[in-house]
Amino acid sequence: MAHAPGGGPEVLRLEEAPTPHPGYGEILVEVAYAGVNRPDVLQRSGRYPPPPDASPILGLEVAGRVASRGAGCRRYRVGDPVCALVPGGGYAEYCCVPETQVLPLPRGLTLAEAAALPETHFTVWAMLFGQGRLRPGESLLIHGGTSGIGLTALDLARAFGVRVAVSVGSEEKARFCLARGACRAVVRGRDDIASVLRDTEFVPDVILDIGGGEATASNLELLGRDGRLVQVGTLAGAQSTIMLGPVLTKRLTIVGSTMRGRTREEKALLARDLEIRVWPLYAAGLRPQIARIFPLARAADAHRLMESATHIGKVLLAVAADASS
Repeated sequence: MAHAPGGGPEVLRLEEAPTPHPGYGEILVEVAYAGVNRPDVLQRSGRYPPPPDASPILGLEVAGRVASRGAGCRRYRVGDPVCALVPGGGYAEYCCVPETQVLPLPRGLTLAEAAALPETHFTVWAMLFGQGRLRPGESLLIHGGTSGIGLTALDLARAFGVRVAVSVGSEEKARFCLARGACRAVVRGRDDIASVLRDTEFVPDVILDIGGGEATASNLELLGRDGRLVQVGTLAGAQSTIMLGPVLTKRLTIVGSTMRGRTREEKALLARDLEIRVWPLYAAGLRPQIARIFPLARAADAHRLMESATHIGKVLLAVAADASS
């Protein structure tokens, strides 16, 4: 899969390319499914260039089987089913990835379900539970509760004993989040979030926001004492005017990061942490929410759905012609 940078979904097209060869410490994955994420949309439009050493092909997470191993790889064998966070190149039949970023499938999950995990789980675990220091017994507000990031945060926060409120774009999405364990769901454009939270005595210890922009100021007002604002995106804009008063008087912390810019060593530590702390949740019955699966040839339609923000859960691409569970 290739694309012309700086264009809309229509610039995505299928192309033939040589099969990549794994380097030292890398695994070649025969891709069955690839996840579609917001960074893919930004890269396609020319606003999120890949690192110099990454594949120019889109795609940051995959699930499939080990096709071959580079020197120094010891854990996985050819044919093993795996999922992985990849530096790029996921929208393709074969993709190279550092072995340290490869994870086994949680027991009971299909390849399609496993493809929905890596990107959002690495991000949420690093940002929300790492930098955001979210702990059992605290309260979390998630903006964009039915996005891939939002649902992952909702599921993991609930699993670790956190009260969760969400803001969403429709009544349908609000009902979905409430059924999935949120205790409050605010519909943007209909409800006043500050009033709803105040009336229900929900004071966030942590806010997870993918929007940014002018909502940043209101997020700081909503946070309780020693609260943390975890910024994982700027879909509403990268600039904001804020008052520093709440930061000072409530001892607030603002943190932000991207996953792609982290080192291999950092990602390796996150992978091991996820396998130990989070993968058992899926073995015990937790399942990701998949919105829709498109064939690779319809990647443009997958991007259109992502940009519409009407979906609930993860959007996937079936890469292998015979992709199955």
